[in-house]
Amino acid sequence: MISDLSMYLAPDRVRQAQEDWLQRTLQLIGERRGQEPITDSPSRWLSPELLLSQTCGYPLVTSLRGKVRLVGRPSYELPHSSGGNHCSLILCRADSPVTHLAGFAGSHGLINAEDSNSGMNLFRHALSMVKEGAFFSKVSFTGAHRESIRRLKNHEGDLASIDSVTYDYLDRYQSEEIKGLKIIARSAVSPCLPYITSILRSEDEASKIRSALNEALRQLPEVAEDLAIKEVLPASDEDYEVLRKYERFATGRGFSFVSE
Repeated sequence: MISDLSMYLAPDRVRQAQEDWLQRTLQLIGERRGQEPITDSPSRWLSPELLLSQTCGYPLVTSLRGKVRLVGRPSYELPHSSGGNHCSLILCRADSPVTHLAGFAGSHGLINAEDSNSGMNLFRHALSMVKEGAFFSKVSFTGAHRESIRRLKNHEGDLASIDSVTYDYLDRYQSEEIKGLKIIARSAVSPCLPYITSILRSEDEASKIRSALNEALRQLPEVAEDLAIKEVLPASDEDYEVLRKYERFATGRGFSFVSE
């Protein structure tokens, strides 16, 4: 049985709280992990043995469409995330004289992954609203939000789009990591990263998993506090279709991160 609860793996306090939440949830539904989680995310998400995982919203409406079953989406109580929604925070260095997104046209952009909703899709949408066509002179793919932050601080790029939950966790527990950076813009609102299970499981099974997640939060109030999660809400595929709407808007504007 494959189960790993979150794509938010840092700071350490968050990682430990996620582990405690998962273990109590598994106890409540009478399941065991049975094996170490598969490290390759696409293989994990598509495995028929998947019990519970969290994926990014953009793969949910693209590469995973119709191949996984939704369990729900978390409702965080954080400065930039509430009611089951979050956003991307577009960051630059605090000492940058630029005061608006359009001023970064022709600069060096940082993207965590090509299939990231917060680091790519919401970024693309926000930038396409201020400029048609190619935006940056150079783009680097960093592999992770925290790596984008590190490179931004080290002058290895000029602008990055960071998931607001990641940013708020770092601000809450490891504020030095984001020191020297500033938020220059917020993206459009997006549904929070969904929890999923195998497509082979029924809607009733998915509902029972969601109920167990919420019961575990009630039983572990310190975990709920550390994660700043109020509850896991029901979710539908339709909730995430707005991400394709953002994609279509950017495409309609002829947007690209760099010239082809």
